[in-house]
Amino acid sequence: MNNFERINRLPPYVFAEVDELKINARRSGEDIIDFGMGNPDLPTPPHIVEKLVEAASNPRNHRYSASRGITRLRSAISDWYGRRYDVDIDSEEEAIVTIGVKEGISHLSLAITNPGDLVMVPSPTYPIHTYALVIANGNVVQVPLSLGDDFFSNMEDVINPLWPKPKILLLSFPHNPTTVCVDLDFFEKVIGFAKDHNLIVIHDFAYADLGFDGYKPPSMLQVPGAKDIGVEFFSMSKSYSMPGWRMGFAVGNRELIYALRRIKSYLDYGAFQPIQIASIIALNGSQDCVDEIRDTYQQRRDVLCEGLGRIGWPVEKPKGTMFLWAKIPDKFKDMGSMEFSKHLLRECKVAVSPGIGFGDLGNDFVRFAMVENEHRTRQALKSLRSIF
Repeated sequence: MNNFERINRLPPYVFAEVDELKINARRSGEDIIDFGMGNPDLPTPPHIVEKLVEAASNPRNHRYSASRGITRLRSAISDWYGRRYDVDIDSEEEAIVTIGVKEGISHLSLAITNPGDLVMVPSPTYPIHTYALVIANGNVVQVPLSLGDDFFSNMEDVINPLWPKPKILLLSFPHNPTTVCVDLDFFEKVIGFAKDHNLIVIHDFAYADLGFDGYKPPSMLQVPGAKDIGVEFFSMSKSYSMPGWRMGFAVGNRELIYALRRIKSYLDYGAFQPIQIASIIALNGSQDCVDEIRDTYQQRRDVLCEGLGRIGWPVEKPKGTMFLWAKIPDKFKDMGSMEFSKHLLRECKVAVSPGIGFGDLGNDFVRFAMVENEHRTRQALKSLRSIF
């Protein structure tokens, strides 16, 4: 009963060690300031919640929904892309609703990956970007990614000696955990590269609205010809602070959208319909709430980064995402990210994510998720000062 090949391909969950320490500390009454999980803490904007309540009170919305998403939501997605990025999306053939981005990427990977297919993924990266493809029996090829590095050059170095050639390139910018941000020129190069090498491109655009200091993250689909070879996923979790609602969507190449639609038709009945209806209001309504959410994360970033600098842990302010990718200070570098994370938890009552959890190339870093308010962040900085 224990010979489950897909399960056996998965490594131990690295973050579980730190999570267990957090749980035990809280059970003993300790106050842990938790920057570990990227779980947005801001409330969903009231007008979205009100629409959910209204829709949920209608019994007709309690039935099974459509696995591809209701027509009006797909139309809202198409209109939103047109307003935001001047990209034309056919809501019937080029858009699909997903139960969060993780579900969408996982099911698309299952639909299009054959056993042994090579897939290029940045390293370090968000674990589902690697393991959705591992679960689908793909073989992952890591491409080094870091701030200040030439990722495009790294991609060329990785792909040139490979045979057979990779089938899929999975990207996400602004990037979790490294916070690397790119401009539209980068995506133009990526699309050209992918066409030259016959690659499918999947872009996770989860942090589309979390660009700081005037930076506006570009959509990959703004590049002419991107829809020929790729799809882009968007999450409602960060932009509209709807993480527990599990709502996202994919747009782009109609063959890839069809493959996802086809496999979802066998596996789910779509998201709860009131959530889809409320999501229409989110996309079509005022976007002031998105600006407020972004401003809150930028203010938290400033407090955290400036405070770390003052206590002797200099870091570069990220241009995007809701994270800080902080290099382990030299005096603790030999500990590695797992032991350093445990050290911060025990000595400072501050939880962070060990970089090793995002891949071996992350072991010199820890990730802060900006999910604590400014007061709690200052409290954490005061505690962290004690180890410097």
